[in-house]
Amino acid sequence: MLAGRFPQAWLDELRERADIVQVVSRYVQLTPKGARYWGLCPFHGEKTASFSVNPQRQMYYCFGCHASGSSVNFVMEIEHLEFRDAVKLLAEQVHMELPQMVESRESAASRSEKERLYEANRQCARFFHAQLWKKENEQVLSYLYGRGLDDGTIRVFGLGSTPPRIDGATLALREQGFTDDELVRAGISVRRDGRVYDMFRQRAIFPIIDAQGHVLGFGGRALGDAKPKYLNTGDTPVFNKRLGVFAANLLKKQRGLKRVILVEGYMDVVSLVQAGVPGVCATLGTALTIEQARLLKRYAPEIWVSYDGDAAGQHAILRALDIFEEEGVRARVLDFPGGMDPDEFIRAYGPQGLEQLEPMEATDYRMKQEMAGHDLSTQEGRTSYAIACSKYLARVKEPVELENYIQKLMISTGFTREVLLAQIGRTELIAKDRQATYRRAARPLEEKAEGVDMETSTAEKQLLLLLAEGRLEAGAVAADDFITPQRRDMAQKLLSGMTPGAILEEIDDEQERARAAQVFQRDSGADAEQELRMAGDCLRILHRKRIEQRIAELTAQLPGLKGEDKRSTLLKIQELTKERQTAGRKE
Repeated sequence: MLAGRFPQAWLDELRERADIVQVVSRYVQLTPKGARYWGLCPFHGEKTASFSVNPQRQMYYCFGCHASGSSVNFVMEIEHLEFRDAVKLLAEQVHMELPQMVESRESAASRSEKERLYEANRQCARFFHAQLWKKENEQVLSYLYGRGLDDGTIRVFGLGSTPPRIDGATLALREQGFTDDELVRAGISVRRDGRVYDMFRQRAIFPIIDAQGHVLGFGGRALGDAKPKYLNTGDTPVFNKRLGVFAANLLKKQRGLKRVILVEGYMDVVSLVQAGVPGVCATLGTALTIEQARLLKRYAPEIWVSYDGDAAGQHAILRALDIFEEEGVRARVLDFPGGMDPDEFIRAYGPQGLEQLEPMEATDYRMKQEMAGHDLSTQEGRTSYAIACSKYLARVKEPVELENYIQKLMISTGFTREVLLAQIGRTELIAKDRQATYRRAARPLEEKAEGVDMETSTAEKQLLLLLAEGRLEAGAVAADDFITPQRRDMAQKLLSGMTPGAILEEIDDEQERARAAQVFQRDSGADAEQELRMAGDCLRILHRKRIEQRIAELTAQLPGLKGEDKRSTLLKIQELTKERQTAGRKE
């Protein structure tokens, strides 16, 4: 969220007036079924409706991709907006006036500075673009023409040139009223030995623009033998290269993308877009970051990674696949022939060549890259290759997909199916209904992350569900009854009157929000008598668990205690043990 906050009471009114069914219906055809509405998920491709909207709880949840949240979250995802802009859009739709922002003096000063830096960058981008068409900079224009770009593409991306003078941009922006300090803070100028001059010199310029249209900084491509080949704006108050991607402003305008193509270089993006390829962007002079992966996740359900064909590019692809996998994003690889990069390929074969190129699944690509490091003509090489590939196959969740990869590995290594399954860590069970299934002994990932046992987790989830349904009387449950901090916080918010949708809206982490939504999307199915019994059972379980936690804490202290301290601790453990024996009994 940007500096400044909307008043909480105003946000609560917005959530009430911006009914989530009406908001979602503008984008998704919904069909009522029971207490919910159902439709095809707009965030991932599907043929059977798994996307549900719950008007009572003012939330949505997809059983396929686990997208979830409030009406504000939905608008943020579908329109690729930041929180503040999504709130503004919803307010316009329900004809609510925006309130006076609640803002501290420090945040107001920060916002004012950022606005000045945005404007400095915008004016600098216009200056660089104007320079491109001047005779003294014809070398840069010739370079862009030589890379196959036309005037239309140059204008779409706002490409430019640095001026001949080393302080040309600095002087031009001074004349517009910007101070040297502002120019240095924006990354436009540098200060050395008492002089202030341009950061970028003798370079073709690529403005870096975010989804909201702000010019954040610049990438400069050197001409001739100047080093480094590419120079990017460093981190500034308005720019962090880890957080954004090149051409985010173009991605935002493209609705319904099935995939985003992620490339390495600015020129790769420009060439592919000129060729008519939609949904293309690049990282900003750094390896893919988790923040960038989360950003791209908002634009399409699938990413095609297409880096350069050299060794560094191929290594970067493997790292990118790991990051996308960690973030739950399907990623595949466009592996261009002959080690070509995307720019070279599109100029040689055109967009039709790209359409005919089938992206590789992540596991296929990993196995292909692994094969290059092993001599499969020897038993030792086949063994090491099988062991290495088994680590990749252990990540494959679908049994059918796993079977396909097992068959490939059997052919290339000569090992039997049973041996490979054992190496992967999965044991084949007796086929049931003639369909093979695999078992892997592990606790659910969610419970492992919470650090609590299944009984505690289930009891807390059940109580949260009853609170969300408004089935418990005031005072029946307190936030302190919960053991895990996250659910204690959720309970406190429900008890204060917040809707499940509003609670989800405040959770920034997508996986954490999905876990919370999994709790809220269920129905207890209990009648009045059952719900009281259910709540009582859950409270007794949690009471017993807290006693057990306290016993464990005191027991751990015993080795360091002596004399009276040790005696009193032992007595306390005995008292708690007796209390535990009766805690689980129903009254």
